Amino acid sequence: MKQTMNRFCATLLILALHVSAGLADTPVRPAVQVEEDIVRVEPPNNGAGPLWCYGAPLLVRSGEWIFASIVETSQDVPPLCNTRWRLWERTEKGWMVLHQDERFRNREPCPLVLLGEETLLLSANSSTQPPGTQYGPCEPNVFRFGLAKRSFPPVLELPRWEGTPRFTDHSYRGIGVDGEARETLLFHIDAENGRQYVSVRSKDGEWSSHGFIEFPIRSCYPQAALKNGAGHILAIGDIVEPTGEWRTFKKEKTGRDWDYVFRRLFYAWSPDVHTQLFHAPIEIDSVDATAGHITNLDLWLDEDGRAFLLYLKQPVQNALMRDRFFPDLKLIRSLECVVVNHGQVEKRMTLMTGGESLPGPDPHYARFHAMPDGSLYVVFTATFFSPDMLDKVETRIQRIVPHISDSVTIPLHQPFRVFFTAAERGGSKPSRLLDLFGIGEDGDTLRYACVQLE
Repeated sequence: MKQTMNRFCATLLILALHVSAGLADTPVRPAVQVEEDIVRVEPPNNGAGPLWCYGAPLLVRSGEWIFASIVETSQDVPPLCNTRWRLWERTEKGWMVLHQDERFRNREPCPLVLLGEETLLLSANSSTQPPGTQYGPCEPNVFRFGLAKRSFPPVLELPRWEGTPRFTDHSYRGIGVDGEARETLLFHIDAENGRQYVSVRSKDGEWSSHGFIEFPIRSCYPQAALKNGAGHILAIGDIVEPTGEWRTFKKEKTGRDWDYVFRRLFYAWSPDVHTQLFHAPIEIDSVDATAGHITNLDLWLDEDGRAFLLYLKQPVQNALMRDRFFPDLKLIRSLECVVVNHGQVEKRMTLMTGGESLPGPDPHYARFHAMPDGSLYVVFTATFFSPDMLDKVETRIQRIVPHISDSVTIPLHQPFRVFFTAAERGGSKPSRLLDLFGIGEDGDTLRYACVQLE
């Protein structure tokens, strides 16, 4: 009898484990709650569109509150600094402007982050020169908003920097926060030497300078993250074509004297931004030898402090370069994820590969989304090919931690081509609500969607 009971209990345990495993492998079910246009932004014609700061957050969620930072273009102010920031909130009546800058003094979008549940910080880079000045001096500043009294005007804060860096309208800045600790990490680039200067805001609201990071080449569009005092930055090399033969060929085809290339991806970290400078950057990936292209997409930190890095990778930039210099290469694109632990690459994952003569999906853009249970998902837009060779662009979601699952389509009316999420590094908490902010079919209209992940 006892042996029978033991066998019965063992059978129940095995069944329970199978059920548990089955539940863990059950794909998430996305249900679109909201999908809408917010506003159309007139092109500023200054080299920076409304999503130009794709490495830094523009959307945050605090409980039921949703906020976005959106630029407005002036028709009367000449470039380059011819836009102003506007802080938007989504209410029961739709989107409305809470606050806006009095002047059009910025060239780039102004990143937005959340501290705790009641404080917003908006990073601006205001020109100090007469309207129409190009590549002139700018002053990094931060506007602080209290959500309990959101109608009150913001408080202006001035970050501190080491030495006298030269900041201009091309800031290539990044910002990340530890929302629970109420600490902030801010980067601005020096226009002359390409260094990323570091400023840190304590939980008490005090800014202090913390040196700079010197990348092997000028590196821009950074993703920044901060957790338990440790700071992280992911940035892409951004320089004029360095190979003379390739530069000459491109000028023949395009007529331009310059062509900026994005081929080398770098990461740097500090174990404690309050007491230690950033370690020397490490090179995560490179397609420099074959004139390729890399787009840095996102950065996420797990509870153990490991950094997950997300990016797109193309071995060769385009058909012109391939046909002339690399005829044996395929025009393909892959979505890559690299895990870095204490400055050392721990794991590499190719999540998908598509393109020329490949049946798999061709990825266009992606972001991370974390759930309250610690699982991590990738939200991506890709072109999918059917057996009858009809292509379809979809936005999908796929779990990658604790293990990889199949992707599931998010049933949007318009897939997002470029988008932001309400991310932890911007102060938003992990959630079963997925917030998307970006562009769809019309590149000048900013859109929003809220998706329940069941």
